[in-house]
Amino acid sequence: MPKRKHGREDRKDREGTSLRERLRLPVGERIDLSSYDAGATPGGPDDKKSGAAATAALAPRLADLQERLYAASTAGDRRRLLLVLQGMDTSGKGGTVKHVIGHFNPSGCRIRAFKAPTEEERSHPFLWRVTRSLPEPGEIGIFDRSHYEDVLVARVRELAPPQEIEDRYTAIDRFERSLADDGVTMVKVFLHISYEEQRARLLERLDNPEKHWKFSPGDIEDRALWPAYQHAYETALERCATARTPWYLVPADHKWYRNWAISTLLLEHLEELDPRYPEAGFDVAECRARLLAS
Repeated sequence: MPKRKHGREDRKDREGTSLRERLRLPVGERIDLSSYDAGATPGGPDDKKSGAAATAALAPRLADLQERLYAASTAGDRRRLLLVLQGMDTSGKGGTVKHVIGHFNPSGCRIRAFKAPTEEERSHPFLWRVTRSLPEPGEIGIFDRSHYEDVLVARVRELAPPQEIEDRYTAIDRFERSLADDGVTMVKVFLHISYEEQRARLLERLDNPEKHWKFSPGDIEDRALWPAYQHAYETALERCATARTPWYLVPADHKWYRNWAISTLLLEHLEELDPRYPEAGFDVAECRARLLAS
């Protein structure tokens, strides 16, 4: 939450509060990203070592709930979960996919990294490619960037007229409401990184030949547009949030905290869904007797 409330003392004052409550951004209020501390660790473990251990400890429960969600879909349960990851370059979208989604069975996940739209995608409405990438019932979907690029990059780079950008906010709200109505639990996460930490991570890529492939000179140009991007994010976080599809702000300067926080957010949402294994649609005793006799 805001800087003055993100310290370790806050964890003691609000012990027992779910992480969803701590990290959920207010709906219907103005968002000022400068008031949120990207280096905070609200509700989290004390340090990197304990954070890594706590994250690993969540893995069995996450895997169990994923299996139950998938099993429930075989009996007609349409529910599924979609994790939307947004943030500035180096904020950790790819790292989240690697370190957090690794807790799950990949056969039950649908991961999509949205790059610049292709020629075919540009020939369709902007939500077309997103709709084609949605998780099926029982699956966990992960969007590394998403439909929000069309009101972020498009706004900052002036890739679409202002009125079209305005119309997209409305379209996104309508789209996300329809997903919620169809059994999709959306976990929309903004990875909040500081300007200084982004510089450090970009320098790390430049100083390590094995990470040059992750760097682009355009990253430096985007840093010059940092204020515009922050404002674009603030607008998207304000305009595209409802009680059913809220945004969660995860401080991302500490990678270990980011991994723990997103793992915990997923766990809390899956526990609320509480998927159940379906009952057998056959005579278990009779099948067991036949099997023993075979």
